[in-house]
Formats: sequence, C-alpha cells, structure tokens
Amino acid sequence: MPQSFSSLGLSEALVSSLTELEMTIPTEIQEKAIPVILNQMDDVVGLAQTGTGKTAAFVLPLLDLIDTYLAQVQVVVLVPTRELGQQIYTNIVAFSKNSPAISTAVVCGGNPIKEQIERLASPTHLVVATPGRLIDLIQRQKIDLSSVGYFVLDEADEMVLTLKEGLDKIVAAMPKKIRTLLFSATMPGTIKQLIQNYMSKHVVQINAAVVNLTNEGITHEYVVVEPIEKLDVLLHFLASKEGKQGIIFCKTKAAVNKLAKNLAINKISSGAIHGSLTQGIRDRIMEQFRNGYIDTLVATDVAARGIDIPAISYVVHYHLPDAVETYIHRSGRTARAGAKGLSMSILQADEIEKMKFLEQEYELDVQEYQKPSVLSIEENNTILWAKKVFKTKPNNQISQELKAKVKTVFHHLTKEELVDKVLANYLSENKVADLLTKEKPIKKIKKK
Repeated sequence: MPQSFSSLGLSEALVSSLTELEMTIPTEIQEKAIPVILNQMDDVVGLAQTGTGKTAAFVLPLLDLIDTYLAQVQVVVLVPTRELGQQIYTNIVAFSKNSPAISTAVVCGGNPIKEQIERLASPTHLVVATPGRLIDLIQRQKIDLSSVGYFVLDEADEMVLTLKEGLDKIVAAMPKKIRTLLFSATMPGTIKQLIQNYMSKHVVQINAAVVNLTNEGITHEYVVVEPIEKLDVLLHFLASKEGKQGIIFCKTKAAVNKLAKNLAINKISSGAIHGSLTQGIRDRIMEQFRNGYIDTLVATDVAARGIDIPAISYVVHYHLPDAVETYIHRSGRTARAGAKGLSMSILQADEIEKMKFLEQEYELDVQEYQKPSVLSIEENNTILWAKKVFKTKPNNQISQELKAKVKTVFHHLTKEELVDKVLANYLSENKVADLLTKEKPIKKIKKK
C-alpha cells in the first residue's frame, strides 16, 4: 500500500501544504529519500530522472530541518540554470506556505545582483543559487555561509563543467562539517569523481526511477543526412509537426543563434534560449513557449534544464551531445506526465556509431528513417516559400504610383493565373521546376 507524506515523518505544516497542492502520494524517490534525509546524518546521493518529483524529495525534509530561530543561511541548493533555480524556488514557496517563519531567497545569474544583495541582507534560511552568481556573492562577501548545514547539488551531471573550477571556492565558504546531498539523473565518471572529492566516505545512495530512465513513452528515431541537407531535413520534419510543440537542441550558443535565425527566415514559430541571453529575454521566450504562442524552442542543453512542459511532443537533436547521458536528459523533455513523445536525431554518417552505442548502452529501440526525398524536400521548401509570401507585411513606403504600375501589369490575370505565374517563377529561379514534376517521394522505412 502506498505511503502518505505524513507517514514519512514530515511535519503537519508541510503535509497541509502538500494537501492543498493535491500532492498526497509520494513518488518513489520521495518515499526513499525523505526518511533518510530526515533521520540520518550521512551524505546522500540520489539517482532520479527529471520529472519524478526529486525536488520535493530533498526540499521537504530540509524545510523541516531548518531552525527558524537561527537567522542565518542553513541550506544551499546549487542548480545549473536560472530557470531550474526559479522553478525550485517557486516549489519551495508553495511547500512552505504554512511555515511562514522559513525565509528563502533565489540568487541566479541574469538578474541584477544589487537586488539579490539587498535581499540577503535580511534573515534568510535557504538559498537557491547558480554556481557563478554564488561565487560572485562569496567573493564580494555579501553572503554568509558559515552556518550552512546542508548543501544540495541538484542536476549535478549538468554542472560538472561549471563546478570544475568553482566548487572549491563554494565549499571553502562553508563549515568543514556539512551534509552534502547530490541528485543526478545519471552517474557518469565525472559525478563519481565529484562524490569522491567532496562527499564523506559514508554516503547513502538512493536509486529511484533508474529503470525508467529511458521513458517508455518516447519513440527514438534518427535520420542520416549530408551536412548541406541538415536544415532542409529539419524544416521538412517541422512541417510534419505543425501545431505541436517541441525543443531543438544544439551544442553551442552560436549554433542556437544561427538555427533560430534560419527558422525565423522561414517563418517557423520559434524562439531561442541560451546562457548569454538576458534573464528578461529568456523569461519572455519561455512564457511565450509555455502559453503556446511559439511552437519550437531552440536551446542549448544547460539552458533547457528546468523546462517541464507537458505539451512538448518532440525533441530534435540537431547536434548529438558529447556525453551520452545528455541524450537521455534531452529526450526526457518530452513524454511528460504519461504522454507520448518523439526523440529525433539528425545525424551525419560519422555519428551513426555513436547512436548505435547509445542504443546498446540504454537498451533503446531506435528506428532508422531514410531521409525524405529531394522531391519531398523541395515540395516542403515551396510551401515554406508560399507561407513566407503570405506572412510578409506590405511595404507601405512604396509609392502609390509604383503600386499602380505593378497592378496594371497583373490587371488582366485571375487569382489562379497569378498564383500559377508566381509559383512558376519561384520554381524556375530555384531550378526545381523539372524536379517537381518527375521524381517520386521515398517512403519512410523502419530498421529491421
């Protein structure tokens, strides 16, 4: 029989808040982690897929462990991105609704540091932070971590590169005797090294949802293309997903910007997020995405952390990630809350072996699809051209005299004749007129 939150040892105040949030049955990671964090003194390593309720798994017991009579920072939660930091902060505020004495602050890059310094001047028990901003505050001596008793590394596998140079500075600002809680979706070698270097020898490892790490609701596919075909194949894919929301992952900020520009040129409903954008821009784009005003989000891996939108029906790996674990993180953005989703990789020939390795490593059922035919791609490009024409705003700066002369040229044409001539002109200029009347499309094939 499933346990209740009260049976895990949480206070009445927290259980009351959870009831108001309609959270009554703990998830596996919550059921396993909450009693350990509440009742033991060891460091904890929790393996839990994003979306399994792991935030509550560490936040809830830590809220009960805070001494509200001590007006100092007692808990630090370190996260890889601003978005995830804000999401966790929002959860903490909701969980502690009936515990008004607990004070929480969020200090992440992208927001004015002056306002955060002013906030930290007031009594604060729990701080949610990104590594760079926390180190900045430590160096400015604007945050006192001398009373911290609990240090949480959330989504640790996504912070390894960021933490490589800064973790020593953060740990040095805290007491020597401190309890560290590390949560990650995967356990690559870099995380194992992190555990050896910064955690005690007595570590309790909690495994939850690892068997479901590769969500059964996700269909995995890949298509092999030449570099010059990559954008056209992506546009062809997006046309088949019109009206549905998805995320396209690129390796670098420059690649995100370039792809987002190409999507905009083709009038694809899209937005882009990466670490160099201001917080205001990122918040605005995410709000548009959440509310369905844009269908496609182009993002770097780190920037996409913390995105939990049930409506995401597909993800595209425009570039395969360097770490195979990141592929699982990316794919996990879709098929949320029991829904179905698609994870599509657009590969070049030299990346096939990496995909095969990934398939074996995570026991994935990956289907190979032959790239769309040249005919099918050019037909899609023609439709995109038509949509661009349709969405183009009239140029009101053109003189009425010139407009009148142009209208005179087309005066005797019917609408159908005008469309035929404009289309023929487009096909002729792009040298695809013969192609669109001869070649037949190649059907999608499945791997045997």
